[in-house]
Amino acid sequence: MRTGRPREFDIDQSLDRAVQVFWRQGYEGTAISDLTDALGINRPSLYAAFGNKESLFRRALERYTGRTAGYGPESLAQPTARAVVEHLLRGAVETTTGRGTPRGCLGVQGALVSSPDNDPVRRKLASWRRAGEAALRARLVRAREHGDLPAGADPADLARWVTTVIQGIAVQAAGGASRRQLHRVVELTLRGWDAVLADATTATDTGPDPAAAATDTQPKAAEEAAGADTADAQPHPAT
Repeated sequence: MRTGRPREFDIDQSLDRAVQVFWRQGYEGTAISDLTDALGINRPSLYAAFGNKESLFRRALERYTGRTAGYGPESLAQPTARAVVEHLLRGAVETTTGRGTPRGCLGVQGALVSSPDNDPVRRKLASWRRAGEAALRARLVRAREHGDLPAGADPADLARWVTTVIQGIAVQAAGGASRRQLHRVVELTLRGWDAVLADATTATDTGPDPAAAATDTQPKAAEEAAGADTADAQPHPAT
């Protein structure tokens, strides 16, 4: 029987293994014994290294955000709003249907918590998703300021729409949808994007001055972003 942390214990490798367990089983579906088996350590070693299960989950989520979901910052750096959205959507498809990893998304699978005792995890994941949406919204605000989006477009609505599609991709992937099927969803979403922006351009040409809307969006984005944990500040997709 193991009585302490083995000398070959590696924190980063253990976090990677914890990511896989939480990603596959969700937070509530993961028992301490699942984690000790996956990490190859006993309970005292796990508690000494990571604290409790919730603390380990939080660190696993950070690890997932910086590595597996690392396509988020690259997506936001794309030169046009449409390219940003396409990169995010296709990145979500590739990540949630990857070979050698669980299907779906840790941010969605991990959210499958229901008991009151796990409410802090539910709030953490909600904050994580809000931070991803806020990062996209801020990028779309800049796109509108630079003329890449029509003045009549609402960055908050667009960010919420794209975020909802990304989360839907994760759910569909977890349910067995193929990569090809999900890329088709991306293509249809991009058609919808083009149509919505065409409508916004028409509305701008014929409607009232949208300057008021432009001044309203940034404060709203700042308020919602402030509601996210500082650990979630790194741009990431909402899955």
